[in-house]
Amino acid sequence: MAKNTQDLYYLPLQETIVHNNKTARAIELVNLSLLVSVLVYRVVYFNDQEQYLPWLLAFLCESWFTFNWIVAVCIKWNQCTTKTYPDRLLKRVSESKFPAVDIFVTTADPVLEPSIITMNTVLSLLAVDYPANKLALYLSDDGCSPLTFYSLVETTKFAKLWVPFCKKYNVQVRAPFRYFNTKATPLKNDLLEFQQEWKKIKKEYGDLYKKIDHAAQRPFPCDDDSDFGVFCGVHRSDHPTIIKVVSENKEGSPTDLPHVIYISREKSPKHQHHYKAGAMNVLARVSGVMTNAPLMLNVDCDMYANNPQVFLHAMCMVFGFKDEDNCAFFQFPQAFYDGLKDDPFGNQLADSFYLINGISSIQGTVYAGSNCFHRRKVIYGSSPNDSTKSDNISNEDLHKIFGKSTELKETAAQILSETNANIENRSCPSNFIEAATHVASCSYEYGTYWGTQIGGLYGSATEDVLTGLNIHVRSVPELCYASLPAYCIIKDSHFLPKVNERAILIFMGIFVIYNLYAYWECKRIGISLRMWWNLQRMERVNTMTGRLFAFVSVMLKLIGLSNTVFEVTQKEHVSNDDDNDNVSVGRFTYDNSPMIMPGVVILLINIMALVNGMLRLYKVDYSENWMGVSKLGLGEMFCSVWVLLCFWEYLKGLFRNGKYGIPSSTIWKSGALALLFVQICRR
Repeated sequence: MAKNTQDLYYLPLQETIVHNNKTARAIELVNLSLLVSVLVYRVVYFNDQEQYLPWLLAFLCESWFTFNWIVAVCIKWNQCTTKTYPDRLLKRVSESKFPAVDIFVTTADPVLEPSIITMNTVLSLLAVDYPANKLALYLSDDGCSPLTFYSLVETTKFAKLWVPFCKKYNVQVRAPFRYFNTKATPLKNDLLEFQQEWKKIKKEYGDLYKKIDHAAQRPFPCDDDSDFGVFCGVHRSDHPTIIKVVSENKEGSPTDLPHVIYISREKSPKHQHHYKAGAMNVLARVSGVMTNAPLMLNVDCDMYANNPQVFLHAMCMVFGFKDEDNCAFFQFPQAFYDGLKDDPFGNQLADSFYLINGISSIQGTVYAGSNCFHRRKVIYGSSPNDSTKSDNISNEDLHKIFGKSTELKETAAQILSETNANIENRSCPSNFIEAATHVASCSYEYGTYWGTQIGGLYGSATEDVLTGLNIHVRSVPELCYASLPAYCIIKDSHFLPKVNERAILIFMGIFVIYNLYAYWECKRIGISLRMWWNLQRMERVNTMTGRLFAFVSVMLKLIGLSNTVFEVTQKEHVSNDDDNDNVSVGRFTYDNSPMIMPGVVILLINIMALVNGMLRLYKVDYSENWMGVSKLGLGEMFCSVWVLLCFWEYLKGLFRNGKYGIPSSTIWKSGALALLFVQICRR
């Protein structure tokens, strides 16, 4: 009989889908030709200018913008996405062949990162569709908080009810705070058994929430005779290593809970701890000693697995390639929940969609700092297709690379030589607590390759690639270009063609085509007109404020005048009773941070320039002819109005009080700088 080639066995587990990008390419090339025309125009008419400074500054800024556009076009030229097929995987690959995965969840402050958020992340990961005996979850607590440990203990107890419930009824949202919201109630036509279990589980989650909330409201008691005795007298920045095995799947049952392990690495004021990258390296070493899974997943504390089959999608990548050459890691995109309508703060990174897909078509996606499956051998410094065998790795080399731990050297040799030791060989992590404590010490990395050639690299407050990309968005040219219209209006000069010159059509074409193209790109992925505008204006605001300070910080660090400082961002937990429709939602809040000052200065100087320009328009004799008006800098005035619209929220902040108003001290300082700018222009 003939063989059916469409059988599931012959279909791919994963495939790359290339998208048609011809229309976008044509528009990008048209815009590029206009940008080049602007540069030619600057060069040709340079000697005809009465004032060279604005012309030269404009040329330098536009050269930078053209270079950025060329880079963006090259990145976005090809667009592709990867699609995986977990249903095919389950029919083709036995669960016994699935590789083990060590899961890393990181938190640093139970106040700024509320424990209930972290615990929901933990619960969503414990309940994924994957054999439990192939998983181990490590919670890294860089705040050394007994509250975090207590929350993990209580959460593990609740997980023994939550995980079976999710798998029995195939629950799709396995973070309880999302599942048990005000709109999610059992339907009348649901089975009576389900309704009863649903109510029971919801009550248990409510009890867990109250326990954690009550514990957070008062000082946590640490009894020397209890499991919390190790937290007595410790300080978050000066304490020994604390490792607790909260739950252990000793029998290796695929239906029981995975291993759950709490870690707070040793810290001392005498030793640099390297922020999150240091915590991730400790997790890599500790997990290497205790479970040594060939795959590692790292997740931030405010994430949750919104798809219970996420591990199966990753396995489609593992088994979908004949070789490991093309799959060193598998990056899952971030989705945002509880976002405000039309994203008024531009936080959802929706405008980076095409850049990410473009990078994916070049050499695979980028590592975005979280939600990523890594091959342990790659983190250990080996390329995916490295065929190094354990016999070729000397004990001396292992000592120099990985440190003095005998256990870590042995497990690293197994990973690098691909002997694939089964997780059953380390089914009791509690047997390796002493060895794990050793590799988590402050001084363990000295004299090794950790942080330089293996593990997360040091030198940044986070290992997140998006931070690096944002820092490199060169802010100085955009800040300069936003100041040029005001400078020219006040100086009675110009850097744009006059309205009666044909060259003005080039600049108008760039402005219109760029904005229509940006909106068209957003429309293709379902973004509204309002959200597009919010993204556009926040891109200007972020570039001229936060990214300016990032640029200055990097420059100071490069010349040795500044050190990297890491601050944990506030994570908010929205309860079921919160109302997102109140009048304060979506409004900007301000404090005394100097980061907002550049935006206020830019706003004030453009307001002054517009007032100056309007006074000139008032004095024009319109009875003569159009020439009088055409000599005025209408192009510059339009640019100032555009800047004003981008910083409209700052303008409203000038007249508001409380946290929704810009502090008076910031306004006075910014006003002084704006007046200084005006005086410099007039001179």
